[in-house]
Amino acid sequence: MSQAAKKELKVKDTLPIKDITNFINGEFVATSNWFEKRSPYDGKVIARVAAAGRAEVDAAVNAAHMALEGPWGKLAVADRVAMLYEVANEIERRFEDFCDAEMTDIGQPAHFIRHVDVPRGAANFRVFADVVKNVPSEFFEMSTPDGRGAINYSTRRPVGVVAVICPWNLPFLLMTWKLGPAMACGNTVVVKPSEETPQTAYLLGEVMNAVGVPKGVFNVVNGFGPDAAGEFLTTHPKVSAITFTGETRTGAAIMKAAADGARPVSLEMGGKNAAIVFADCDMDAAIEGTLRSSFANCGQVCLGTERVYVERPIFEEFVKRLKAGVEKMKPGLPNDPSSGMGPLISQEHRNKVLSYYKNAVEEGATVVTGGGIPEMPKALEGGSWIQPTIWTGLPDTATVLREEIFGPCCHIAPFDSEEEVIRRTNNNPYGLASAIWTSNLSRGHRMANAIEAGIVWVNSWFLRDLRTPFGGAKQSGIGREGGVHSLEFYTELKNVCIKL
Repeated sequence: MSQAAKKELKVKDTLPIKDITNFINGEFVATSNWFEKRSPYDGKVIARVAAAGRAEVDAAVNAAHMALEGPWGKLAVADRVAMLYEVANEIERRFEDFCDAEMTDIGQPAHFIRHVDVPRGAANFRVFADVVKNVPSEFFEMSTPDGRGAINYSTRRPVGVVAVICPWNLPFLLMTWKLGPAMACGNTVVVKPSEETPQTAYLLGEVMNAVGVPKGVFNVVNGFGPDAAGEFLTTHPKVSAITFTGETRTGAAIMKAAADGARPVSLEMGGKNAAIVFADCDMDAAIEGTLRSSFANCGQVCLGTERVYVERPIFEEFVKRLKAGVEKMKPGLPNDPSSGMGPLISQEHRNKVLSYYKNAVEEGATVVTGGGIPEMPKALEGGSWIQPTIWTGLPDTATVLREEIFGPCCHIAPFDSEEEVIRRTNNNPYGLASAIWTSNLSRGHRMANAIEAGIVWVNSWFLRDLRTPFGGAKQSGIGREGGVHSLEFYTELKNVCIKL
């Protein structure tokens, strides 16, 4: 381990345990029920978190309703936009605090958090403020039997109190991806962050107070899912809409809860994403892109690649080069510059991923590299470390090619024709994202149109314009977010018809 890493570990060892409370109606609220938050890279307790019960969830939802009827609901669009810009500015002013919170919660390398998570989190408030400020409305003239005519125009109103259920893999980025449009449209929100990653939601409460966001507009309730804060929030009758990012099973449960009251849902759920690599690709770019898509954030990315199909003439070379790239990934602490990979989020999740590693071998996989737990320095042995893993040799019916693993792993298989690889790619219950690597632009267009997924990249991965639609097909989700597409969920569109 480098001297910088040793110093960082020593600092973390001496930090006091933080208290993370709920944020309700502009106040930080503790409860008598606390749970531990452990570091993913050494397993030590770094915080205790106040779990919200029914009373706290009810208070948060009621505070959000009062804010809708109070100053927030009366705020002009221009003033609301200006306030969201101030939120973004304050996040950037406290950039180091947010980076530190995100690093200690998820344990991933600092360069990823500094260049993706936190900057994009701040940008989400600005982007959606601009969308709301500039979105046009409809206007139609129509004839009437008396010859005088009528005019029709549309208006948008906020949908109301929005429940925001956040995942743990990119907690700040994905939380603000929902908060930005929800608040820009004039809604109030109650956030339930993952129990694994509560710190940035807590910090955001401080930011909201610092810039003068009215009380009750932004609320946070901590806790778990079933028979806890998550269930209390999604079943609350005063919640107007629910937006969720996470696994498909939880999304299905939320959809059932939302049926009472016929409340709208936006669900971004699981994926079993494929990369398709043609023999005419830029091999260097395809290797670099697949290394990122399969192993970034220790594979804990909803858009990540777990199935790789490589055209047969370059199959052996691709496997060899991807293996070499993976074996250069050194696990280590977030602030260690030589670290290329952090740990998984928890011991529980590591046990799940390891069970898939075992299953792959039992079903006949060839382990190209990895497949276990890396040897770590004694101070880090309690962390959720795992080896990045590549398999070959399995049929598409194998468990690890059908089910989402959410770990640093992929299976590589050869293919011989476009028709074959399209059929194999689409023969899956999920449809979130795919990546195509080819120098033939016509083929890229053709393949992108044929793949059943909400997002298809050609010669790239994770390249995002926030104005474009984001969401999945099949069991990967319902609805689209991004740009004006977010307005369809976070607002109610009203037609006004005036007889002249």
